[in-house]
Amino acid sequence: MLSEHVWGKGIHACRELTRNRHGLLVPNNTTDQELQHIRNCLPDTVKIQRVEERLSALGNVIACNDYVALVHPDLDRETEEILADSLKVEVFRQTVAEQVLVGSYCAFSNQGGLVHPKTSIEDQDELSSLLQVPLVAGTVNRGSEVIAAGMVVNDWCAFTGLDTTSTELSVIESVFRLSESQPSAIATTMRDSLIDSLT
Repeated sequence: MLSEHVWGKGIHACRELTRNRHGLLVPNNTTDQELQHIRNCLPDTVKIQRVEERLSALGNVIACNDYVALVHPDLDRETEEILADSLKVEVFRQTVAEQVLVGSYCAFSNQGGLVHPKTSIEDQDELSSLLQVPLVAGTVNRGSEVIAAGMVVNDWCAFTGLDTTSTELSVIESVFRLSESQPSAIATTMRDSLIDSLT
């Protein structure tokens, strides 16, 4: 199930797992074959951990970068400990605009973050202080509040749904400081390939 989602279905696959440069957490229903396939595709330095968690769509209930994770207030304590250990992050139980699915309603990298458009200024300031990155409230895909369902981001690149407007893209590029990052050779190759396939 996971490999079909991860390798064949793009952004929606991220709802099944959570990850950063240190590690990857996958739900308990991930098969041994899928786990081995994932291990074969990642460097040995990335720790992969299967998690027994009743909130199994980990990407919906956890949002993280390389240093901090925001988690659903009802996440199991054991999962929180595994998350902190495997991904080497500081964990905070939090909501975003009173939404418990923190992984769905925000996205952040080591450079910045985008949160639910109804997140108050006070909450943005509190979250920004926890994460130690600038945050802005916004949308993707022409007004969608479910940020992570329409976008994935890291420190040098972001991919969004096709309906994302130029204004939304401008906000994303600004808050994540994407215009400041130097694209790697692989990013340049991927971008050129995508542009060729769309033209």
